[in-house]
Amino acid sequence: MNTDFTSYEPARAEAQSAPAAGPGVTNPATSAGWDALDLSPALTAAVRAAGYAEPSPIQLKAIPHVFAGRDVLGCAQTGTGKTAAFALPILDTLIAEDGRSGPHAIRALVLAPTRELAAQIGASFLKYAPKGSLRCHVVFGGVGKGPQVQALRRGLDVLVATPGRLLDLMNEGRVDLSRVETFVLDEADRMLDMGFLPDVRRVAAALPKRRQTLLFSATMPREIRVLAERLLVNPVEVAVDRIASTVAPLEQFVYFVEGPRKADLLLSLLQAGSIERALVFTRTKHGANRLAEKLTRARIQADAIHGNKSQPARERALASFKRGTTRVVVATDIAARGIDVKDLPHVVNFDIPHEPETYVHRVGRTGRAGASGTAVSLCGSNERSMLAAIERLTQKRLQKLEVPNGFGAAAHAARSEGAGYAREERRAEHRGEHQNRGEHRSEHRNAGPAGDSRGPSSRRRSRGGRGRRGGATRGATAGR
Repeated sequence: MNTDFTSYEPARAEAQSAPAAGPGVTNPATSAGWDALDLSPALTAAVRAAGYAEPSPIQLKAIPHVFAGRDVLGCAQTGTGKTAAFALPILDTLIAEDGRSGPHAIRALVLAPTRELAAQIGASFLKYAPKGSLRCHVVFGGVGKGPQVQALRRGLDVLVATPGRLLDLMNEGRVDLSRVETFVLDEADRMLDMGFLPDVRRVAAALPKRRQTLLFSATMPREIRVLAERLLVNPVEVAVDRIASTVAPLEQFVYFVEGPRKADLLLSLLQAGSIERALVFTRTKHGANRLAEKLTRARIQADAIHGNKSQPARERALASFKRGTTRVVVATDIAARGIDVKDLPHVVNFDIPHEPETYVHRVGRTGRAGASGTAVSLCGSNERSMLAAIERLTQKRLQKLEVPNGFGAAAHAARSEGAGYAREERRAEHRGEHQNRGEHRSEHRNAGPAGDSRGPSSRRRSRGGRGRRGGATRGATAGR
């Protein structure tokens, strides 16, 4: 496969060296493994070579329905192989039809809420795809359009994109979506966030009415489920875990500590070695910057990732974190979507999220693909109701840890600075809704997070003849 992901070279390098999220998650209910899914021999060999011994539960349940042409609503824990659940059947179908004549046309469109997640999905397509003649490319904001326009001009079979950059290219007449057969929304709960519905509606309006639509997500809040049901047509719902559950190997702890002392406690835990490497979540961009600067001054290698950072800066910070040069990355929720760091030992909730579903996404960055991980939450008295909502959603009570006395000499000396941090954060909280909307707008301009909805007339359209695995296509597949 003549794949082309030149817009994200770090993803290409990582894809060549490490298995994508999900390998190692076995399914004891079947001994046939990949053979039971009827993938092409070439794709099956490529998947096994990539490190997948057996398909994961979400793959076993979703892939047959995707092959049958059904709309799918897939819910599974973060790190269980959701990307492969849609990428593998898409690639298999395209490979089976690769012998047909004519120029390359975009037949599969995958939308992701952030640049990092789009790049990760693109790297997965690259990893799974055997060598051949299919073309894939990733487009997102924050980088130059030149290479993306050139790739579109040459012709593509699979396009992975963030909605913002895709709309820019569509407005310039650079993208033809008239032959899209499969439309995928990954991280569907955030893609369908009310703040981004207009962009995805515009993208959906440019697609053929007769198409297959797939939504995959780790969480599906009731309000988002209503929107998803409007988007899909007679969907098959696939859920291998209780929706909004957290991964089994994950240990979850909470310290009850007030805002002015949170930074000191985190610094103390890092200096004592209780936390080795960590992805730390703050509620605001300002909070991420201030915390990263405080840790750096204390000689803890740290960096911040959020919507105001350029794409090259985010890539450099993430690459340094993966190499182990940087011990801590402080991130906001929008910027962290799609971050996949192998064997990440700790996730820290410096601020408890307002939405309990966000907690599931945060802690899903560790304990991936069956590995162990630890999530630590720092909870102030004004955040206890949010913590209770998290425990109700996950049906798991976080284990309380006692705050160590004094936090250590270095942290004690920095106590006054921590109080200053808390004052700034209280002001940020006062502006919280405005600042969060600001980050969404920034990410929307640079990376294009979005959501979607289609009207009743589209939902009532006929879907006859969409099962591409039957008839002539199945005949072609049988002769592989």
